[in-house]
Amino acid sequence: QVQLVESGGGLVQPGGSLRLACAASGRTFSTYAMGWIRQAPGKERELVAAISSGQSTYYADSVKGRFTISRDNAKNTVYLQMNSLKPEDTAVYYCAARPVSYATKHQDYIYWGQGTQVTVSS
Repeated sequence: QVQLVESGGGLVQPGGSLRLACAASGRTFSTYAMGWIRQAPGKERELVAAISSGQSTYYADSVKGRFTISRDNAKNTVYLQMNSLKPEDTAVYYCAARPVSYATKHQDYIYWGQGTQVTVSS
């Protein structure tokens, strides 16, 4: 069982930056792949970034070059650095986990946090 708690969301102007954090419980965090999934109003959930237990990363085309996922296994935390934010990045961002290898489909993640709201608006 893994419990996940996201933080760092908020209101930011277009072109601005935010860093999301996801703190995980348990002593086996390093064995889990982590993903950041977002859901905008009226839209389906979208996996935007993922990182495997071995530090391999994946990015959706929509965020490639703007978002960076990283993890600190000593702190049981995964981060999502979001730069050059656009209004279309507005969504609830969820942190999720699955064993070892990342998946590119959000449905393949087992454990989920409660989500944090990111709003990009002037």
